[in-house]
Amino acid sequence: MSGLDTQQWFTEVFEPSGSAFGLAITAKLDEVQSPFQHIEIFDTTHFGKLMVIDGCTMVSTRENFLYHEMMSHPALFTHPSPKNVVIIGGGDCGTLREVLKHPGVATVHQIDIDEQVTRMAEKYFPELCASNHDPRATILFDDGIKFMREAAPESIDVVIVDSTDPVGPGEGLFNRAFYQSCLNALRPGGILVQQSESPLIHLQLLTDMRQAMLDAGFAALQTLNFPQMIYPSGWWTCTLARKGEAFTGFREADAAAANLDTDYYNVDIHKAAMALPNFVQKAFAGQK
Repeated sequence: MSGLDTQQWFTEVFEPSGSAFGLAITAKLDEVQSPFQHIEIFDTTHFGKLMVIDGCTMVSTRENFLYHEMMSHPALFTHPSPKNVVIIGGGDCGTLREVLKHPGVATVHQIDIDEQVTRMAEKYFPELCASNHDPRATILFDDGIKFMREAAPESIDVVIVDSTDPVGPGEGLFNRAFYQSCLNALRPGGILVQQSESPLIHLQLLTDMRQAMLDAGFAALQTLNFPQMIYPSGWWTCTLARKGEAFTGFREADAAAANLDTDYYNVDIHKAAMALPNFVQKAFAGQK
């Protein structure tokens, strides 16, 4: 039930919550059917370019910084010294760009199963791909689940799962088996970051995902929330899972001094993102 109507709007209808989100568009610029999904690019009146995958809004020029910055900087400033980072998914390359703003990061491997997402991003969101040729970056088009399963034990500091919703290509990235692979590949104190949907309309999925992380053997969890206008409800989260250690804050002084040229993330935003409303706290009660 998503698509263009006669009023020239792209509308994504989210049936489970009886809600919809739309953007006024001026043209469809491109589309491709990859072996995995249907990718469309629109030009909008107020949000720049818009990428849609299988009828769901993915990224727009105007607001993508909210998601990409929160998927990367909180975890990288929570880890004491992140050197080796893996991004699973992330084909639009915005999260890769943010990770590479950290000069202490030595290597970043990005593994997305669908090359067409990156090719579309290169063409229509070149600003997100500005760091693709950084010598620290390796971009692979492969199965991220397989990559993590075969990763050398204790070889990675941070794993960022920048995935689509848990359907289609993203379905296998939200379960205990995948999280166990990530746990094995992380060094002690390492951090897994997973985009974890909306606390307002996906709360059961969020709590189930957190439980799967704990069942896989992660020692502690931290869910952060942030605005994300083009996703269902406009309110999104990412969840950090730590190997072998509790969360004891973040490198606040380093974050304040970093001068990373961010549009959303800063020290106060990081602190605020850790504050969870009562209904979310109640849902997490009993979890670490």
